[in-house]
Amino acid sequence: MGVLEKISGYRKELTAIRQDFHEHPELGMEEFRTSDIVADLLGKWGISVHRGIGGTGIVGVLKNGTSGKSVGLRADMDALPMDELGRVPYKSRNAGRMHACGHDGHTTMLLGAARYLSETRRFDGTVNFIFQPAEEGSTGAVAMIRDGLFEEFPCDYIFGMHNWPGLAVGNCAINSGPVMAGGGFFEITVKGVGSHAARPDRCIDPMLTACHIVTALQSVVSRNIPTGKEAVVSVTRIEGGHAYNIIPEAVTIAGTFRCLDTAVLHEMRARMKTIVTGVAAAFGATAEIRYPVEFLPTVNNPTCADMMANAAADICGDGHVDRHMKPVMASEDFSYMLDRVPGAYMCLGNGNSEMLHHPEYNFNDEALVYGASILAKVSEDALSV
Repeated sequence: MGVLEKISGYRKELTAIRQDFHEHPELGMEEFRTSDIVADLLGKWGISVHRGIGGTGIVGVLKNGTSGKSVGLRADMDALPMDELGRVPYKSRNAGRMHACGHDGHTTMLLGAARYLSETRRFDGTVNFIFQPAEEGSTGAVAMIRDGLFEEFPCDYIFGMHNWPGLAVGNCAINSGPVMAGGGFFEITVKGVGSHAARPDRCIDPMLTACHIVTALQSVVSRNIPTGKEAVVSVTRIEGGHAYNIIPEAVTIAGTFRCLDTAVLHEMRARMKTIVTGVAAAFGATAEIRYPVEFLPTVNNPTCADMMANAAADICGDGHVDRHMKPVMASEDFSYMLDRVPGAYMCLGNGNSEMLHHPEYNFNDEALVYGASILAKVSEDALSV
């Protein structure tokens, strides 16, 4: 019996698990119920369970044969802090919490792969099933790594995937380089001297200064990033003042910066600081910028990308695998794991659903068997007997 055929036999159970997770979403580092269910199922299938890795994270370990080779499979478990507006019968019961990114599906797919591998054991080596907390906010992967994830559970390769709206179920996409952007958030505080709005000559106007900073920041991408390198600097918030006739003392600017190359990321940050402080000085004001790097670019190892693409072709058919996926400027903290271990990250078709992070978003249960099968197959291929 083939991988897809075998896992298709779990379809009803996997659907029930996924919809239960959807109905009981939990935020990052609060995935207590979710991790309890994951641990119980792994234990039921004879998989060694290790809890408390990076907070609520879990690693299930399945060994077979005598090989010292190992593979990591990763899924994220957390939901988003938003209310669900959909009408599904398993709608979120937890106010202000919703699985609007499909992590309920990711967790379930990894459980499906774990069950299959525990039952068939057509591999030689060790599979580490990594159930990560807190992907939203980009803290969970780092927390697990700091807790000794790869020291305690070494992996020769690591694989993960994300459901993708707009891509038909049974299709997937991957490439052999950057798939998602790295970057972070910035907050700029511009300080001047306030005044009555009728006497602007008495002030150092932080509002005017902030406007020029916002405009100048657009030159980072258009004039400082090498041609062919994708990058984004977006200002998303400006706050300052409380009255129509008062020029304020200070203004805050906030937004995000992203790119697909780590070297470019550092170049962007250096240029942003120069612009912020320089423009402020030109107007007689001062400005400080906070802009931590929250996530690295998610970059696939070419060998691992080929392994995952080939596994997907075996499951879905070669014509349903796009091996030249265009990178997207969204971000993913799986990048920190790929920074430590060679691996690959794939996008899995979720059909014509709402976009990710939409209040009516819902993971497509028809995709469960495809995702679980690809994860299982790439493990068998990497740890071939």
